[in-house]
Amino acid sequence: METINWSDPIWELTARFAINTVANVLLMFGMFYRRYRDKELATTASMFNIFAFAVLTILSSVEFSIAAGFGLFAILALFSLRSEQISKTEISYFFGAIALAVICSVQGTGLLFVLVIVVFVLIGAWLLDHPRMLHSVSSAKLTLDNIETHVLSDTEKMRADLSERLGVEVMTFQVIELNYVNDLARINVFFRA
Repeated sequence: METINWSDPIWELTARFAINTVANVLLMFGMFYRRYRDKELATTASMFNIFAFAVLTILSSVEFSIAAGFGLFAILALFSLRSEQISKTEISYFFGAIALAVICSVQGTGLLFVLVIVVFVLIGAWLLDHPRMLHSVSSAKLTLDNIETHVLSDTEKMRADLSERLGVEVMTFQVIELNYVNDLARINVFFRA
């Protein structure tokens, strides 16, 4: 019986891809999707993970300059040009999917080292975003059918109005969009039930 030679480039690439894929599935579908039920972002980040893994694997096997590396991360900035804003948690998970691809694809690191780092990343993400960690405050995205005159000028009054409307203690809120044409306000509300 022949043993697998993990230093063979094909086996090493297969092992790195397997570690990356399992870690990404755990992060995006085992943690993010189960907690937030956002299929679109989970799928998008997972696909981006696979694409980034492929590109970074090629780039790490050839000589390329630091400028090329900065160019690659500049491409990530295009993600922020979307018309819809995404939350900080969504950005964190999306970056996590990218980080896993980077960790797993860069040549020159041992497979055991890669596996240990990936496990650390997954444990950290699981702990830091665990529902019991910060369970006392929840959030909701609201669309109001009229723009209150004090939405920006008197935040305490607006917070009190939102608390009364929602029947919860609004801790803070964030105005996402004011549309004076349609008289709509989009607001993120952070509240304690």
